[in-house]
Amino acid sequence: MAVLKQVKRLVVKVGTSTLTYDTGRTNIRRMHKLVSVLSDIVNSGIEVALVTSGAIGVGVGKLGLSARPEDTPGRQAAATVGQCELMFMYDKLFAEYGHTVGQMLITKSDVDNPERRQNLINAFEKIFEFGAIPIINENDSVAVEEIVYGDNDSLSAIVAALIGADALVILTDIDGLYDANPTENEDARLIPEVREITPELLEIAGGHGSRFSTGGMVTKLHAAQIAMDAGIDVIVMNGTAPEAIYKALDGKQVGTFFVGKKEK
Repeated sequence: MAVLKQVKRLVVKVGTSTLTYDTGRTNIRRMHKLVSVLSDIVNSGIEVALVTSGAIGVGVGKLGLSARPEDTPGRQAAATVGQCELMFMYDKLFAEYGHTVGQMLITKSDVDNPERRQNLINAFEKIFEFGAIPIINENDSVAVEEIVYGDNDSLSAIVAALIGADALVILTDIDGLYDANPTENEDARLIPEVREITPELLEIAGGHGSRFSTGGMVTKLHAAQIAMDAGIDVIVMNGTAPEAIYKALDGKQVGTFFVGKKEK
């Protein structure tokens, strides 16, 4: 079995379904556990970047809406409210463990434009140099294309490649990739390791996320492909117990391990 080895820079992506209850309100207990684990990992000497979803979902809860808005302006408005709430909470929680965070809101054009891309890389390197933890999200209040078509799974893989991360951990609401839909098939088995993402795997992963999120397992496979092509190992695992990240860093079997393509 492939294992993570000598991780020095780690990207962790957390999804809306992990951060919020079905009501749309923030799952404070789970968020606190995640922050404590990431703070401890940083204390061990590993640089960590956190890609967080949840701005729209948290905004929905903060505004008292019964469901995620279906129109783009509505989602933009919810994102502006939710992003403030998310960063306030992250700042407060990480500060309890002696860590400083910095917010980075990214759009697709920031990555596609060579000059802005280099500016992003420079900013990331300085954040790490200063000992802070970058917290990244799509700029949902202005990036209409991303809200309609994008997802933070792919963003996390792009960020991992951008900063030369050694590994990417994607936290979701199931244990990993199964050979069938575990909510419909009780005989579905977890796939422990993937070395190549095939059309058959993409077919298995079809489906959508929760009513407050945009992703599903198929978006995580697309993200894994981006990272694997950049030589980055990926683990898709259940975010309800973030302390399991320790096991992954210790080389133990957790979730589904996607093996990055290493240069020979």
